[in-house]
Amino acid sequence: MTTMYDVPADALIEALADDLSDRLEEPEWMIVTKTGNSKELPPEQEDFWATRGASLLRKVADNEPIGIERLSTMYGGSKAGTNRYGVSGTHREDGSKKVIRTLLQQLEDEDLIQTREGQGRAITPAGRSLLDDTAGQVMQDLDRPELEKYA
Repeated sequence: MTTMYDVPADALIEALADDLSDRLEEPEWMIVTKTGNSKELPPEQEDFWATRGASLLRKVADNEPIGIERLSTMYGGSKAGTNRYGVSGTHREDGSKKVIRTLLQQLEDEDLIQTREGQGRAITPAGRSLLDDTAGQVMQDLDRPELEKYA
């Protein structure tokens, strides 16, 4: 049986985003919201919401139980400092917690993840099944000889 660890992450996330695109609803405020303090503009991808949802589902499955604070650290980046007077260099900024929290709530409504009291979010059996089934489809679609040993 193929698991999410057997296929490349980018191919798995892309296939999961196709599946989640009709299940997750992008809020209206997302067209004007940045995904973190280190960003200058909102995301320009057409399917950003589904792609970020797929990525979150994979991260929760990989690091469960995990909280919003750690997820926002994972989705953060570096904010450029100023050259003026040589005062401030670049420093680390977290990602948007509202975007992550809203997506996690939608994934909970779809019964793909669950909240563990005092611990964070964890994947449900339905979520694990979705990940493994999608990984199996991705493995069949991939034409990469180095992955033949996993098939």
